[in-house]
Amino acid sequence: MTHTPRLPDVPEKPSLAGLEEKWSRRWDESGVYRFDRSRTRDQVFSIDTPPPTVSGSLHVGHVFSYTHTDTVARYQRMRGREVFYPMGWDDNGLPTERRVQNFFGVRCDPALPYDPSFEPPARPGREQVPVSRRNFIELCERLTVTDEKVFEELWQRLGLSVDWSMTYQTIGTAARAASQRAFLRNLARGEAYLAEAPTLWDVTFRTAVAQAELEDRERPGAFHRLLFAGPDGRPLEIDTTRPELLPACVALVAHPDDPRYRELFGSTARTPVFGVEVPVLAHRMADPAKGTGLAMVCTFGDTTDVVWWRELRLDTRPVLGRQGRFAAEPPAGLESERAGAAYRQLAGATVHTGRERIVAMLRESGELVGEPRQINHAVKFYEKGDKPLEIVTTRQWYLRNGGRDEGLRGELLDRGAELTWHPAHMKVRYDNWVGGLNGDWLVSRQRFFGVPIPVWYPLDPDGNPCYERPLTPPESALPIDPSTDAPEGFDNGQRDRPGGFTGDPDVMDTWATSSLTPQIAARWGVDDDLFERVFPMDLRPQAHEIIRTWLFSSVVRAHSEHGVLPWRHAGISGWILDPDRKKMSKSVGNVVTPADLLVQHGSDAVRYWAASGRPGTDTAFDVGQMKVGRRLAVKVLNAGRFVLSLGAAEARAEVTEPLDTAMLAELAATVEAATEAFEAFDYARALERAEQFFWHFCDDYVELVKPRAYGEPGDPAAESARAALAVALSVQLRLFAPFLPFATEEVWSWWQEGSVHRAEWPRAEELHRIAGPADRAVLATAAEAIAGVRKAKSEARLPMRTDVGRAVITGPRPVLDRLALAEGDVRAAGRIAEVETVVGEDPQLSVAVSF
Repeated sequence: MTHTPRLPDVPEKPSLAGLEEKWSRRWDESGVYRFDRSRTRDQVFSIDTPPPTVSGSLHVGHVFSYTHTDTVARYQRMRGREVFYPMGWDDNGLPTERRVQNFFGVRCDPALPYDPSFEPPARPGREQVPVSRRNFIELCERLTVTDEKVFEELWQRLGLSVDWSMTYQTIGTAARAASQRAFLRNLARGEAYLAEAPTLWDVTFRTAVAQAELEDRERPGAFHRLLFAGPDGRPLEIDTTRPELLPACVALVAHPDDPRYRELFGSTARTPVFGVEVPVLAHRMADPAKGTGLAMVCTFGDTTDVVWWRELRLDTRPVLGRQGRFAAEPPAGLESERAGAAYRQLAGATVHTGRERIVAMLRESGELVGEPRQINHAVKFYEKGDKPLEIVTTRQWYLRNGGRDEGLRGELLDRGAELTWHPAHMKVRYDNWVGGLNGDWLVSRQRFFGVPIPVWYPLDPDGNPCYERPLTPPESALPIDPSTDAPEGFDNGQRDRPGGFTGDPDVMDTWATSSLTPQIAARWGVDDDLFERVFPMDLRPQAHEIIRTWLFSSVVRAHSEHGVLPWRHAGISGWILDPDRKKMSKSVGNVVTPADLLVQHGSDAVRYWAASGRPGTDTAFDVGQMKVGRRLAVKVLNAGRFVLSLGAAEARAEVTEPLDTAMLAELAATVEAATEAFEAFDYARALERAEQFFWHFCDDYVELVKPRAYGEPGDPAAESARAALAVALSVQLRLFAPFLPFATEEVWSWWQEGSVHRAEWPRAEELHRIAGPADRAVLATAAEAIAGVRKAKSEARLPMRTDVGRAVITGPRPVLDRLALAEGDVRAAGRIAEVETVVGEDPQLSVAVSF
């Protein structure tokens, strides 16, 4: 083999205790995982590591998925690839803002001036202290540095083979510059655009929300039947769950083939309470089977209203503002005294209060048919929000993503087909998402801690922004903050003054930065030499629920900027389920934090449980599996101690005995299977095969060969055993190294130079060369025979060390011929004085023992 053995230095009592601290420190000091940037792209395996959100706490789900990635990284390193394995910290966006507010007891007020001497309260009170945007951002940066240290310490204890000299922050200088550079290039190519349009809006956080950030939640509601007045006073009944939006009604629609309303198309109807005239129109999306088949279109109650408004070219009559309250003044179209009087009862009210008041007015006017009918229905929420989303008209930035361009949609679907998915069936989630897009990617957010939109707007002589002529900085000036920096040709004295400029107040959606993690980690635009060595990357590991967000958005950005996929493979992890088979979630409160688990069971044990979860498969949290993993790690230490106590490292003899060569041939098959599995990114299968052989090796081969291995130096049979044991130990340590990095490194250090994690991955052909034309079945046959002897002793309630006078072994002739090759080892291991073989028809060996 290719490693260099030395005289063994084996501890008297090997233990897992303290291995994490010992080896984490040595790995860091020796730089064993440091990336060698002198290697060419074809020699590199690069990983787009998911940057964890440091504003939260790590939970066992992180340990689960990051272990999967680490096993692949360690395998590729042992295969001779130079592994680019950085770690990022996702400290961008709303989660960090909320944590900073709670931790320091402050809130951001952009109207306040910067206070360079500000310090947060030593003990935050119930009332949050208002601070300037710049002060708030400084507090965000201060807290994230502390959080990152905690994460890094835990990751190192877990044994992630990350190059800790190559970390980045999604809000750091390099990330901000990369994100702004990509945006400006999108803008120059016409892929980014500013538009005033109906926008999904979270009234709590007061920010726009993208399609990918939506989730449906089941909520109680009620159908209200409203009475409209049709032509000639004909009563028209409408079912709605949003009666409070009646003043925003701009049309009634029915399906063009609905015979009940066909004659009404092109006419008008009057709204109840307000008496506003609205058109009655046909549209294919109206459902004749839903309610009365006639629906009111409001601006805007839901996304269907937006489609009807856009395609039927309807008026805009917005009533809800960004705070989730009714506007102080009625919208256009409600000029009559009747409409104005009704609207004044709604002005300033919340949605809930407005609904109560409208229903009361409808009852009073006799235009509420019956009583509301209670229902449960799906309501759209921002994934981080607590209140239903509203749709308000706002000016926002968008990136083209195929939602309104069939040609681009097709190109992005082709990219999904070009990507290799692990497991393959996860591709359908990508296809379904891209195929179901109904609009472009909204990337601006009305928050504070994020990457600023890098544009300004000139102001006309009246002080109005010229949004159609945004001012942009040169790339050499990035990153910039338009709230404090001035555009070229202006100074800050002209900010917000007629004839001057104003900065865009928004920041980018966090996914607009996270979608560039391959470019940020590879230092795109900053270190072209590194970028060319690692991009496009080899692997994007991630969870399946963010295929629609992180994976898709990354494909969009790489496709538009570089014309390629950002990586060649996508490795998808499943969820962690609690004992009730429910997804572990911080919001549900059923998560398990990993720190105590790592202390209680050991990192190798927790990694073993994690690596047992197959790619893309949801896996139950199972402490029992961790106990199995700890037992395995302990057995690795003990097996190493046994083998090395024989002085096997000094053996120079060839492996000649049939049982030994059979074992090595079986080990070669295991190496082949594990290698094939790892090449397919199936780390769980690789672990399964390695573990199956290991227990077979310990329980059968070692017990069979032990008497011979203790033989005198110079005895060819004893030397064969010791040499085979040494080879098998070396190979199995390397097979287990991606999964049990601490135990394997410990045993390796007893007799080998360097780290096992930089050793060569075992090669089956080398084992075949040593084993020669061996019959693998000899080991299985000998194991079956010795198992029969042990069973007989156990049934007789005798110790395993009891001598056997005679053993009669019956089986088919080919099996007995194989047994003859290992009969000496069977006799010695079973303490058998005489063995008799009898030819029989049963394919299974039978063993009769006489004591």
